[in-house]
Amino acid sequence: MKFLLTTLRTALRNILRNRMRTLLTMLGIIIGVAAVIIMVSVGKGAEADINQRIGALGSNVLMVRPGGSSSHGVRLGADSWQSLKLKDIDALKKHCTQIAAVSGLVRANGQFVANGTNWPTNMEGANVEYFEIRQLKLSSGSFFTERDVRTSRKVAVIGATIAQEVFGDSDPVGQQFRFGKQPMTVVGVLASRGQSGMGGDQDDIVIAPITTVFFRIAGDSHLNQIIASANSREVMAAAQEEMTTVLRKEHKVRGENDDFSIRNQSDILEAATSMSRTLTMLLSAIAAVSLLVGGIGIMNIMLVSVTERTREIGIRMALGARGIDILLQFLIEAVVLCSLGGLAGIALALSACKVLEQTVGMNTILDITTILFAFGFSAMVGVFFGFYPARKAAGLNPIDALRYE
Repeated sequence: MKFLLTTLRTALRNILRNRMRTLLTMLGIIIGVAAVIIMVSVGKGAEADINQRIGALGSNVLMVRPGGSSSHGVRLGADSWQSLKLKDIDALKKHCTQIAAVSGLVRANGQFVANGTNWPTNMEGANVEYFEIRQLKLSSGSFFTERDVRTSRKVAVIGATIAQEVFGDSDPVGQQFRFGKQPMTVVGVLASRGQSGMGGDQDDIVIAPITTVFFRIAGDSHLNQIIASANSREVMAAAQEEMTTVLRKEHKVRGENDDFSIRNQSDILEAATSMSRTLTMLLSAIAAVSLLVGGIGIMNIMLVSVTERTREIGIRMALGARGIDILLQFLIEAVVLCSLGGLAGIALALSACKVLEQTVGMNTILDITTILFAFGFSAMVGVFFGFYPARKAAGLNPIDALRYE
């Protein structure tokens, strides 16, 4: 132990002898460790954001979209088959025992005109159950009712963005507006939900009874989407299979190709997180390359150090130092260099993550495992790239070393 402490003190003294060269030598390790920690932290933050935003879709959500059709043997894209109808909603409500709520969706683009101004936005026609499925909350007013849906009443719930942009500080509830050629009334304002998983503004939306949008505004004969929530996460697969059976029967589908597709929340979450993890691993691998480059720089400096201190090595051997003593001295110097660089890299990464959160608003999640791994890897780089110079120093002939000028 005393020998190791003496060797460590000697290594630190030699490192501090030329501080500028030491700093430049550690730079590659500092950047490499910091880059690995930052990339993994940003990746974990992005994954958490994805989970949160997909969770904002609602609880145990399943989404039905029209399938792709074909024309003269050429397959068209998804949604090209206008296969979803209003009657499908009633069929799913009647025959599916594993779903708690179901709603159709029909969309229309237009200008929201009110209060002497206008705002381009999207209107979604939905059933009352849509608010339950998406777990939407109100900041004022109320949701439209089942009676409003049956009578195609011209009422709507608006998002916080439209409320602010069009009505400013005044209360929108009870105010008249026009969407397209249809005069309508605001009955409620949604609580703010922020950005979606794709970066869109979830508060820039108008939601009206599905029959109102279907018959009075969009003028279509099909739905853009059907959205449902399963009774629990455990029965999502069973609910999806049940919905598939009901829709195939309603659409009189023959053969294997359905004219619709169903995706559940778990599939979307798995695909998104898988992509995020792959990107994080790729960026982390690229960042780790700088650690290897830093290690090569340390090996180069250690070889130079061996050459510069050849006479010193010869004197130590002449005084009784063994080859293992010389090897440990130079190996410890390399490990100390990389460890100091690793600590500086950790400090740089912590500062950079804090700056990213405060200036860019980027979510970063620092994991102690990642920090320890990066630091341990930097120390291993010292061992790996410091061994050859240390072995070269230990293998010097004492007489040749003493004669070296």
